[in-house]
Amino acid sequence: MKERITFDLSDITTSARVARALSSTIRLQILRLVRDMPLNVSELARLLQIPISSTGVHVNTLEEAGLVITTSKPGLRGSQKVCALRVSDISFEILADRIATPGENVLLETIPIGNYFDFQISAPCGIVSDSGPLESEDRTAGFYLPERANAQLIWFTSGYLEYRFSTERIRKLRHMKSISFSFEICSEAPGYRNDWKSDIEIHVNGLPLAMIHSLGDYGGRRGLLNPEWWDQNNTQFGMLHELKITKSGTYLDEVSVNEYSLDSLKLQERPYLSLRIGVDPNARYMGGLNLFGEKFGDYPQNIVLKIVY
Repeated sequence: MKERITFDLSDITTSARVARALSSTIRLQILRLVRDMPLNVSELARLLQIPISSTGVHVNTLEEAGLVITTSKPGLRGSQKVCALRVSDISFEILADRIATPGENVLLETIPIGNYFDFQISAPCGIVSDSGPLESEDRTAGFYLPERANAQLIWFTSGYLEYRFSTERIRKLRHMKSISFSFEICSEAPGYRNDWKSDIEIHVNGLPLAMIHSLGDYGGRRGLLNPEWWDQNNTQFGMLHELKITKSGTYLDEVSVNEYSLDSLKLQERPYLSLRIGVDPNARYMGGLNLFGEKFGDYPQNIVLKIVY
């Protein structure tokens, strides 16, 4: 039996992911096509009369939103990704989060992508605001500029960006249930390539908590927030990801990835909570990264820290 799912504004990341998946006429057509029977990506591309690569991106977006499920099956030319419908209906309750869970509170903090505390990167790289480049492309000097606080898109091939949040208020919170970070990100290829893989590492307080296996540097249509001056042949949008640390372990996009817990972060012993996002030069897929601010890509947010206590 297919699932019935309900979303509300208490989980902005998941709600935004589902809303984005449903915002495309092509993706709605895919949902209609797979209502009665699973179809592989080639069959969907033929029925929709669009490239297979674009079809794959649309299917990935639907899968990340939990609306379809895919499996790989042998084909004449390698494996074929088969797409099937996962849900029967979707409801979105806008006022549901007004009813607070007894004893539960939420602390939200945001940090612009240009307000990194430390970095180490290699070219190709770039840093731009919503009004234009902050430095010539592939010059790391731009990452030291005071104007970097205005950055809305940052990209590089390998290395890292590190952000730090003060723990002064965090350490005073009682009965903490979870800490989560959310941000929009994708791989980095010349121009854009929807099939460009990259292994993006996420460290929190020095712990290797998760690996985002980015499937592409996405383009082919304009990012919903991108300024008019941004070339349509460049990277356009990313995927919204959420890393959550709880009392029992760590989750990436609601999937358990390891047993590092809130206790592992040793918050009482540190003056800051660090988030490091990067690509190891020795990674299997060293496909770089693009990190989006609130005025680029598809999601109007910077890096968001959410604490439930």
